[in-house]
Amino acid sequence: MAKKRSGRLLMGLLCLSVVFAFCVWELFQAGKSTTFQKEGVNQTNGISTSTSQSPGIYSSNAVLMDLSNGRVLYQKAGDEKAYPASLTKIMTVIVAIEHLPDLQASVTLSNRVFRDLREMDASTAGFFPNERLKIADLLYGAMLPSGADAAQGLAIAVSGSEAAFVKLMNQKAAGLGMRNTHFANDSGLQDADHYTTARDIAILLKYALKNHTFRELFTAHRHIIPPTNLHPDGMTLYSTLFQEMTHPEFDGISVTGGKTGYTEEAGLCLATLARKDHREYILVTMGARGNHQTLQFNVLDASMIYKKFLE
Repeated sequence: MAKKRSGRLLMGLLCLSVVFAFCVWELFQAGKSTTFQKEGVNQTNGISTSTSQSPGIYSSNAVLMDLSNGRVLYQKAGDEKAYPASLTKIMTVIVAIEHLPDLQASVTLSNRVFRDLREMDASTAGFFPNERLKIADLLYGAMLPSGADAAQGLAIAVSGSEAAFVKLMNQKAAGLGMRNTHFANDSGLQDADHYTTARDIAILLKYALKNHTFRELFTAHRHIIPPTNLHPDGMTLYSTLFQEMTHPEFDGISVTGGKTGYTEEAGLCLATLARKDHREYILVTMGARGNHQTLQFNVLDASMIYKKFLE
């Protein structure tokens, strides 16, 4: 009987040893899969990205581009579809600029601008129904505090309805070669048919920054709106980026402009413009974990990527 017990004990210990060894091997393999290779080059859709330089970032998608020539310096899943959240408003603003030449013209925000936005709990710039504003104020309202009320106002001012304006957005995307993009609304509200890629947003931003008015909007820290019929003391709009990035200069790099974005499905998104040694770069990151109440992992990624690749 003692021999049988001893044999069973030995067999049990042997099985435990095999299981332990297997677990160690699996952890080792997992560690290898999440560690960047020290040699070699990954070929992804024609982009050469040295894996030895790839930083560990929170964002699921990223593209760093030299603004002067469009050369991609770093990418992570740059061609995989993702939700853009309020990075959508980059397209909304540039399309509005190109269709509304008189930025000092006044428009009145109708009640229908706000009706759907209330139901969707969309972010707003703080405008009111029936408020009279200049086109320029709506542009700043869409870009700086990421107001869906401003984006809707621009869409209606251009096309008479959001649906008609979205057609212009998709036409523009096709014309720019944004092959993996489709817009379903003007604000970036969650929709399964509203998607893009980090590369496509970089293509869009590269184009938009050629426009002097867009560049002024994109790089502004704040905008003061004079008194209106419903804001007798006026308003001051602030850039969400520069509220989150309190130190936009580091290691000889200056982040000069940007647009944030967030929905629960899209995660934290960010598109920025940076300068170093008289050269400009754009970085698009999407799909970082967190929300408005957590650390801004999209901002942390921007700092990490710029430091790594512009050193």
